[in-house]
Parts: sequence; C-alpha cells; structure tokens
Amino acid sequence: MEARHPSRVAIRREVQMASDATTFRTFFGDRERVLKLNPNLAMELERATGTGISTLSKRVFGAQFYYRDLTETIRLGLIGGGETPERAAELIRTYVTDRPLSEVVPLAAGVLSALMLGSKPDEATPDDA
Repeated sequence: MEARHPSRVAIRREVQMASDATTFRTFFGDRERVLKLNPNLAMELERATGTGISTLSKRVFGAQFYYRDLTETIRLGLIGGGETPERAAELIRTYVTDRPLSEVVPLAAGVLSALMLGSKPDEATPDDA
C-alpha cells in the first residue's frame, strides 16, 4: 500500500493559509491594502512604542492608547503587507495624520486583532489554487 503524501498544491495552500492567518486586508487611502505584523515587525513595534505587544493591544482595544501606538501599528503593518518603509511613512502622513481618530483607531485595532486572534476569512488573502 502506497503512502499518501500531500500534493505540492496542497502544501502551497497550507503555507498560504498560514501566512495569511495574521493578515488584515482593508481599504486604506486610495485602495485596498494588506497590513500584517510578522514577529520581527511586532518586536519593532514594541521597541517603537516602548511597551510589549500585549500591553499595546490592551491600550488600543481599551481606548487608552497613545497616538504613536496607532501610527506605528499602521505604519509597520503596511510594511509587513508589502509597502516600502518610505511609502508606508508617506501613507501615514497622507491618510492618518490630521484624520479623526474614529478613522484611525479601527485600522490599528484591525492590525493588532489579526496578530492576536487571527484574520477573519474575508480579511485574509483569497486562496488562489
């Protein structure tokens, strides 16, 4: 009896699903964008905000945040989603600075929620198999 091995397509699908597990996809600025914090960017967020990721998440979800908590979360999420650091900073200047917090908080909360709890199926990148 022959052992069954997963096909390359199935393996690729599993890798794709795993990489999308913490992806937040939303309309931001002028189009839909992907925001994601990988472990290295999460550590950079901790360094930039001076606090651990769990405490930062509690501050954002509990409306006890610093403005920098929001901007750095979104900026690093954009970088994790594929934007260059320069483009991410430009997007923050254009679409976050001078915008009401009611527009900014949900973006940062979405990035952190995806990192902490995983993405909802409609927020993750669709399966292309």
